[in-house]
This record gives sequence, C-alpha cells and structure tokens, in this order.
Amino acid sequence: MICTLLAIFSLFSKAMAEARERTFIMVKPDGVQRGLVGKIIKRFEEKGFKLVALKFTWPSEELLKKHYADLASRPFFPGLVKYMSSGPVVPMVWEGLNAVKTGRVMLGATNPADSAPGTIRGDLCIQVGRNIIHGSDSVESAQKEIGLWFTEKEVIGWTPATTTWVYED
Repeated sequence: MICTLLAIFSLFSKAMAEARERTFIMVKPDGVQRGLVGKIIKRFEEKGFKLVALKFTWPSEELLKKHYADLASRPFFPGLVKYMSSGPVVPMVWEGLNAVKTGRVMLGATNPADSAPGTIRGDLCIQVGRNIIHGSDSVESAQKEIGLWFTEKEVIGWTPATTTWVYED
C-alpha cells in the first residue's frame, strides 16, 4: 500500500515538474513609455511565477523581423516592426506551472476592447496597436522567442524560498 502511494506521488510530482514551463513576455514600447513595467512584473510575481530573465533593450529591426516572422506577410507587419523599434522594450522569461497558457490569460485578448477586466490589457490598454505587452502563444513559440532575446547564460535557474508556498510538490 505504501509503495503504491509513493509511486502515485512520484508520478504526480513528475507530472507537476513537467508542467512547469517557461514563457516569454515582453513589455512593448508603449508600456515602457507609460511606466507600466513594474505593474506588469508585480502581476506575474503575485501570481506565483518565477522571473528567470529580464533585460531593458532597444531592439533592432532585424531582431524584430525574426521575432515577428510569422506575421511577415500581413499588411500591418512593416508598421509593427517600425513601432516596436521606436523605443526600448523589456523582454522577460517567466517560469511556472502552465506559464504559457496562464500568461496568455493574464494578458487578455490581443484587442484590449475584447479583454476582460482584471487582465493586463483589459485594465491598462484601449487600442490594439498600443496593447503594451507581448506573450508567447505556445511552448514552442516561447522556446523560439527566449532563444532570440536571451543567451543560455542570461536565463537563470534558481529556486525561490517561497516555492513550497506556491507549489504542492
């Protein structure tokens, strides 16, 4: 009986560890200019996610074209790249249980008008062209985006003292 319980707990712990993932979140130039970086970081920290990388940078058009390559055929692409390279941004990597999915929920819909109150965009934005924040839409996108913006050494693996107060395992 005890062996069975230990085996079940071990499988559960392994599943929980595997569900912990990393997501890429970036405060866009409008969010930086409006002084919203701290508020956005606070929301992710209060949720219980762990910050593992952060920088303040002015991105090149070349980097942005790589980042938004999947949108290159869209008519708004040139304006998006121009806008995103118009000022500094704050790219970050957050880690936690279902970080990609939960991060997207926290951001709200791409169009702030469709975002629920309580989401970042629902509370802090009005127009889609100034929606203050980018978040990965899948684990695969997160891995790609993290690799574009951060070197392996810049993503720090660490364990906060509060981990046992956020996660059961």
